[in-house]
Amino acid sequence: MADQQQHDLGRVEIEEADIVGDWQRPSFDIAGSTLGVFDGDTLVAYAEVGLGGRGDAAVRPAYTGRGIGTLLAGWMQQRARERGFDTVGMPVPQGSPGDRLLAALGYHVRWTSWVLHLLEGAEIPDRPLPEGYAVRAATPDEYRAVHDVVEDAFLEWSARDRETFEDFEAEVMRRPGFEPWHVRVVIDDLGAVAAVGIVQLTDDAEAYVSRLATRADQRHRGLAQVVLVDAFRESRAHGAMTCGLSTDSRTGALGLYEKVGMTVTDVWVNRGISLA
Repeated sequence: MADQQQHDLGRVEIEEADIVGDWQRPSFDIAGSTLGVFDGDTLVAYAEVGLGGRGDAAVRPAYTGRGIGTLLAGWMQQRARERGFDTVGMPVPQGSPGDRLLAALGYHVRWTSWVLHLLEGAEIPDRPLPEGYAVRAATPDEYRAVHDVVEDAFLEWSARDRETFEDFEAEVMRRPGFEPWHVRVVIDDLGAVAAVGIVQLTDDAEAYVSRLATRADQRHRGLAQVVLVDAFRESRAHGAMTCGLSTDSRTGALGLYEKVGMTVTDVWVNRGISLA
């Protein structure tokens, strides 16, 4: 995946901790959900199919043009059918070889995603808190409430099953490199979690906000921007040079991130195909 991203994007965005966090989820069956293609002892391509037919795949650039991508797409469709899914799909950089291949195979664009960054040296704006509210790191006894706020918000627009707390814990709190300050929350005037921002600090000094959510009854108070700029400040205090995140066309949130000074740096599309 790193080799393919370097080829397609000019840089590597994935890191080993992303795979570890994803694959250590209790719901993820590595043996039944992944396929590797080897040249001798060298892994040259891989694919996976997760819950709901959400997939990923990659081919080392030196091995493209040999039909491996088509083979992986066929395996992903077969595996998704075997698991009872009615669609399968995956994200690819817009205009990349993977995007062109999936289009040629009949995959349609389901949604568009934007990667945004607060660039090095950019000013972090101030955002006021409502009276009686606070922004800080979550405590361990608040993690389940954090999970509930995130899932309640994401399931308003994402067509998938609710993620279990155990899967959430594997991806966030048990992710390699996790520190308690990574889970940022706005606490309302009654002491409950009102908004959430979850940070991952990468090896190359980038802070990535993997989840941002506001409780439904706390919307339109600017809390998402409050927790986001708090995440930026805390990340810089811990050595981050840039801050990034990803959003997609299902959320309608692109403008929120632009309001705090973020700029679009990459565009991805999620392509899928019906298995009916």
